This record gives sequence, C-alpha cells and structure tokens, in this order.
Amino acid sequence: MTTVGVEEEFHLVDRHTRQLTSGAASVLELLPTHRFTAESKATTVETNSNPHTDLDSLRDDLVQSRTLVRQAAARRGLVPMAAGTAPLTRVEDAATTPGARYAEIDHAYARLADEQLICGLHVHVGIEDRDVAAAATAWISPWVPVLLALSAGSPYWLGTDTGYASWRTMLWHRWPTAGPMPRCRSASEYDAMVSGLIGSGVISDPGMVYHDIRLSAHVPTLELRVCDAIPDIDGVLLIAALFRALVRRGTNAVHAGHEPPPLPEPLLRTATWRAARSGLEGDLVDPSTLTRARAGTVVRRLMALVADELRWYEDWDGVVQTVDNVLRAGSWARAQRGVGRRRGLPAVVDMLTDKTCTFGPSRPAAEHATDAA
Repeated sequence: MTTVGVEEEFHLVDRHTRQLTSGAASVLELLPTHRFTAESKATTVETNSNPHTDLDSLRDDLVQSRTLVRQAAARRGLVPMAAGTAPLTRVEDAATTPGARYAEIDHAYARLADEQLICGLHVHVGIEDRDVAAAATAWISPWVPVLLALSAGSPYWLGTDTGYASWRTMLWHRWPTAGPMPRCRSASEYDAMVSGLIGSGVISDPGMVYHDIRLSAHVPTLELRVCDAIPDIDGVLLIAALFRALVRRGTNAVHAGHEPPPLPEPLLRTATWRAARSGLEGDLVDPSTLTRARAGTVVRRLMALVADELRWYEDWDGVVQTVDNVLRAGSWARAQRGVGRRRGLPAVVDMLTDKTCTFGPSRPAAEHATDAA
C-alpha cells in the first residue's frame, strides 16, 4: 500500500485580539523538533505527520499533532489556526524567522517575502521510482485545480474581503517558480529544470521550487502544494485520499506506456486561477472537456475518474461521505464570509481556531448553508 503523509501549516493568533502574532519560536521550544518546525515567518508553525498506509492512522496522527500545537500555543497565550490567510493581519507585525536562508530570501524578494503570511496543506505520496514520479505528474496536473477548489478557504487579506475563495493562491503565485509544474518525462528532465532555475540565480536551492506539485527534494515522494490549510481534519483527509488516488492512476498509466492527455500550461494556469477565484461556489474548468462546468459536477467527475483507485485503498466510502458533506455545505471561504458579514472578523477567527482545535466528524454545514457565496 502506498504511503501518504501530510504537512500542515498553522497561523498563530493572539487569544484575545485575534491578530496574527509572531510567536512561533516560543511555541516551538515546547514541541518535539522532529515533528514541528518553523517557516519563513515567525507567525507560522508547521507539523509533519509520519507516512501512513491508511487514513485512520493518518487521522490519529493529525489529531495528536494538532493537540500538541494547541497545548503549546495556549501556554503562550496563542491559538493555532488552519486557513490559507489570517483574517486579521498586519504585515508590519510579522517578524522573519532568524537564520541566514530566510534573511537572504527577505533581501532577494523584498515585499514579496514580507507578505508571505500564508499557510498551506502539503500532501506527500510515496514513490520510489523518480522517473515514474516525474512522468506521472502529466496525468495528475489537470486535476490539481479541483483539489485547490476543495481546500479554498482564504477570502480575507489584511482585514478585507478579496472576492477570491483562495487569496493565498494569488499571493503564492507571485513567486517566480510557483504555479503548474512543467511537463517532465523523466527524473533527469526534472532535475535539469531545477538546476536551470538555480543556475539562473532567481532561486537559491531546490526548496524554492514552488510548483503546485513537485518531486520532493528530501524524501521519495510526489508532493502536492497547491492547497490552502484546512480547518477540519476530514477536509485534510479528503485531499490526501484524492491525491493518492490520482498518483496511483498516473503511475499505472506510466507503467502501461500510455500518453497523457494534452493540456497546455496556459490553460492549466487559467484553471488554477478559476479555482482560486470561485472555490466551490462557481464554475471550474473541467479537465475532461476543457470547458467550464459547475464545481460540484467537476468534483463528481474527479471521484468517478479515481473510483477504482479509491476502492483499492479502501477510501471510497469515506470520500463519498465527505464529498457529499462538502458540496452540501460549501467551501470554507463561504463559511468565513457568512460569519464575517453577520458578526465580524474576530468571529471568523474564532470559528477557524475552534474547528482547528476540535476534531468532530464534519464541517459546520448549517452555518455554510445559510450564507450566499
């Protein structure tokens, strides 16, 4: 059984003001170093799960790591929050994490690095053969924007509504290596691309290859990087299950010698923008027809596409139930806007931190259902 692991990034917010706060160092000193790490901004803590072959054990792992982060943050007067962006943010309050690498990034990228106040969900699926992994990305990439739409939950930036379901994506895609992964037929092609990017002087190391999917630089996995951080664990497991199924489908196609469907990079980039703009509350680009379709229709087509793979991993029943809940409830962007209109942004933060730190079976469907997109 193929392994799947998850990296979750969490904003740290002040328990009383609900503002994003640079407290990562004080929180991390209370946590095990092998599972919890810093990011470029001192407002963020990252957790790293172990690799798992089944979603039940992955869930237990995520519950444990979130619980430890919550407990450590509470001792510092802070609360962790899983969302692409923090609703109440001041750029000037976000310190850079100490270290030569982050200092160099600040210098090289200026305002772009200053505004790196975003949190994502990264999913790793184990593949030992890097040639197969590189070639499989052409089969996976067309459906990556759908995974973004399922995770979209960052409508607010600097205290205002951006009109986007995932403003994190728009901030992230300003980086020179962000966006859809170029098509590579082998690991050598992929490595040559990375070497060329480093040789250009625009990036300094493989860790700065920020494509929506990539071959991991340090473990034998394919890594999904396009998604917003997700408040509810069911949403995280949904993305993990669908991505692992897409990877299996892609690797099987490579082993069978099939040619991937043609999808020009400009169209894939457009599909990613569409998913960031609309989330689940509008149209997406349907990879099977390259035309617009309602988000729910495209999500259902993705499920049908990988049904055999989901059943292989015994994930089908859980995915069906979660997708039904998600499509009925709507995106986390919709939930945030509904609460924000009625009760203001502090209440949005409270909703997000509450769901990040509690582990019920589903997202608040009743709250979503009463709000227009």
